Amino acid sequence: MIRLLARIGAPALGLLAVTGRLAIFTARTLSHLARPPFHGRELGRALFQIGWLSLPVVGFTALFTGGALALQIYAGSDRFGAQEAVPQIVAIGMVRELGPVLVGLMVAARVTSSIAAEIATMKVTEQIDALVTLSTHPLKYLVLPRVLAATLVVPALVAVGDVIGIMGGWIVATERLGYVSGPYLRSSLDFLERVDWISSLVKGGVFGFLCALLGCWFGMTSGRGAMGVGRATKGAVVAAAIAILAANLLLTEAFFAA
Repeated sequence: MIRLLARIGAPALGLLAVTGRLAIFTARTLSHLARPPFHGRELGRALFQIGWLSLPVVGFTALFTGGALALQIYAGSDRFGAQEAVPQIVAIGMVRELGPVLVGLMVAARVTSSIAAEIATMKVTEQIDALVTLSTHPLKYLVLPRVLAATLVVPALVAVGDVIGIMGGWIVATERLGYVSGPYLRSSLDFLERVDWISSLVKGGVFGFLCALLGCWFGMTSGRGAMGVGRATKGAVVAAAIAILAANLLLTEAFFAA
């Protein structure tokens, strides 16, 4: 019995220890927001890499998902004679759930892995130690710009993804399913409420924060050598994906629980 409890308790204690270290890492990173100097060039570079360079994958993902969603909703609603609900369901599905989650997962796949690999490589090659010898704080120079940029720019990516996803459903509905363009778009937009858009943007900010933070955390705590970089990159993407799905559940509960 004691041996069984030890097997259960050791991973639980390890998880709590990692959670505590991550919380301290987060607090230390955010504390640098109010302390100069500010590395504007690093922030601008992070905004470009996370935001602009992610647009193609976000756009194609949202477009194809919106089109597939329209086909699926139409096939399901056709059984009950409720085809007129397709525009509304596609719109609310993209804005409330699929848009933010898919954009978050794409950012995790593209950005979190890149951040973790970059910082882990810098650690392996002792570039982070070099920053310290030059009196440059690694958290302020490497972590804060990336976390701040992701938190600011991912909501914009989510907004773009929402719109492109709705347009993907519109293209499929008008070209494939026989819907009329004007009424379809009016039904889509009139059905959405302000809280739907607000929840979508808030989710984007939270997901962006988690993606960048976990990428930086795994990079800064990576092991030595190529194997350490690989493990850090893999762990960062997996952790970011799980964190996004968990945060999505909590935020959906907060915004839409009756």
